[in-house]
Amino acid sequence: MNILQKRTAFIVMAAFLLAFLLAFVFSIVSLSHYKGEEHLFSIQESHQLKKITNGISAPDNNSRDHRLPSGNGSASSSNSGEHVTPFHNLSMDNGAGGQGANKDYETPLALYTVGFFIAAAFVYGLLKKKKWHHSIGHSRVILWSLLGTGLFIRIALIPWVGSHMDASLFKNWASVAANHFSNFYAKSGSDYPPFYIYILFIVGKVGSLPDFQQYFSLLIKIPPILADVVTSYLLYRLARKYLAPSFAYLLAIGYLFNPAILVNSTFWGQVDSFFTLLIVLAIVMITEKRIYASAVIFTAAVLMKPQAIIILPILFFELIRLKQVKHFFGIALTAAFTAAVILLPFSAGKSPTWIIDLFSSTIGEYPYASVNAYNFFSLIGANYKDSSATMLFFSYHTWGLIFIVATTVFSWLIYIKGRSFKYAALAALIQISGVFTFSSSMHERYLFPAAALALLAYIYLKDKNLLYLSLGFSISIFMNTFFVLYGDSNMQNSTSYPFSMFATSMLNVLLVVYLVKVAWNLVQKSTILKTA
Repeated sequence: MNILQKRTAFIVMAAFLLAFLLAFVFSIVSLSHYKGEEHLFSIQESHQLKKITNGISAPDNNSRDHRLPSGNGSASSSNSGEHVTPFHNLSMDNGAGGQGANKDYETPLALYTVGFFIAAAFVYGLLKKKKWHHSIGHSRVILWSLLGTGLFIRIALIPWVGSHMDASLFKNWASVAANHFSNFYAKSGSDYPPFYIYILFIVGKVGSLPDFQQYFSLLIKIPPILADVVTSYLLYRLARKYLAPSFAYLLAIGYLFNPAILVNSTFWGQVDSFFTLLIVLAIVMITEKRIYASAVIFTAAVLMKPQAIIILPILFFELIRLKQVKHFFGIALTAAFTAAVILLPFSAGKSPTWIIDLFSSTIGEYPYASVNAYNFFSLIGANYKDSSATMLFFSYHTWGLIFIVATTVFSWLIYIKGRSFKYAALAALIQISGVFTFSSSMHERYLFPAAALALLAYIYLKDKNLLYLSLGFSISIFMNTFFVLYGDSNMQNSTSYPFSMFATSMLNVLLVVYLVKVAWNLVQKSTILKTA
C-alpha cells in the first residue's frame, strides 16, 4: 500500500470513527431528555383502536406532540400484567398506518430519502466509471464503527419520532407475555403467530424492571433495529467472500442507512426487519449447504409471519436439486421438531389444531384484493375491494392464486436452469416480489424483504441489474410504507386512488417484469457457459 492509499485509508477510518462518536453522543443526549411515553392503552383508547381496525373513522392522533414525550412513565401500573387491556382479534397488519403516526418528521424523512438515493446514484456512477481507485482497507474499526453508527442513530431517533399505535400493541403484548407467557393468547386475544412472542417476552421482562420502565416504548423497537444491524453485517460478510472489500462496505452502508429499512423499524416500529433477518439467514444456510439449519430457520419464520410460506418453496427447490430422498424425511422431521418446540409452551389446554386455526383467522381476516399494498390490484383500482368480486372471468382471489402458481413455477424454472444454490436468493426475490405484486390480500409491508434479497442475489450472481432492482424495490418499499404510515388520503379501509398509489403500483409491476427478464437472461447465460 503506497503513501496515498495509506492516507486515504486513515482518513476513511477517522471519518467512520467520528460518525460513530457523534451518533453515540446523539443517542446519549436524546435518551437523557426522554421521560417516558404514555402508559399502556386505556379502555377508551382500546375501543378507538378497535374502531380503526374495523374501518370506522376515529379521531386523528397525529397532532399529539411526540418529540420529547413527557409522560409520567407510569407503565409500571400496567406492567404487573393485572391491568393490561386485552386486545381481542386485533391484527398487526391492519393497514391503519396513518393512525397514531407522528407527522413532525414526515418532511425531514422525505428529504433524507431523496438525498440518500441521489448519493447512491452518485456513488454507483463513480464505480461504473471506475473512478473509485482507493481501497479503504480491511479494518475492523471501520466495520464496527459503521454498524455502531447505524445502531446509535436509530436509538437516538426513537424518542423524537414517537410511537405508532402498532408499537403500542406490541407493548401491551410484551407486558402480557412477560406475566402470562403460557397463557398469552387467552390473556391478550392476539392473532400474532408465536415465535415473536418469545422476543416480546424478553422485552416485557426488561421493560418491567424499575430502571427500564420509562424506556418501555423504546425497547419495543430494539429487536427490529438490531435485526437491521445484523442483516447489514451478514451482507457485509458475504460480500467480503464474493466481492471486493470496499464494495462490501458500500453494500452494508446501502442497506443499513436505506430509508426503506429505517422507516419500518425506527419510525413505524414494525418487525419486518426481524422477519427479513430470518429469511436472509434461511437462504444463506441453503447456499452454505446447511439445509437442516435452513429448515429450522424457515420454520421459525413461518411461525413468526405466515407470509414466510411465500419463500418456503426455495427450500423445496434445493431438496429436488440435491436428489436425495433421505433429505426430504430429515427436513420434515427437523421442521416438525422445531415447530413443536416453539408451539409447546402455548399449547396447554388447546386443540391440537390451534395454530392452524390461528393462521386461518389471520390470513382470512382481510378478504380484499389489496390491503394498501401498492401492487397490480391497487393499480387497477381494487384497493380494499372484496376479493370475491369478479375481474374478467375470475374473482380477485382466484386471479391471485393463479399468479402465485405462475410465480412459483417460474422461480422453480429459474432454479432448475441455474443448477446452483447460488440462485436461491434470486428465486426468493422472484417469489416475494411476484406474489406481492400479483396476489390478492397483500399488505403494504409484505414486499419488505425484497431490498435485502436483491442485494443477496447480487452478491452471489454479480449482475449489476440486481443492484438496479434493489434500488428500485427500496424506492417502492419506502413509498408504500411512507404514504400508508403518514395516512395518504386517509387510506384505511378506503378505495381512494391517490397518485402515490398509481405511481408506486406501476413501479412494482415494471420491477417484476424487469426481474423476470434479468433472471431469464442470467440462467440463459449460465446454460451457455456450462455447455460451452
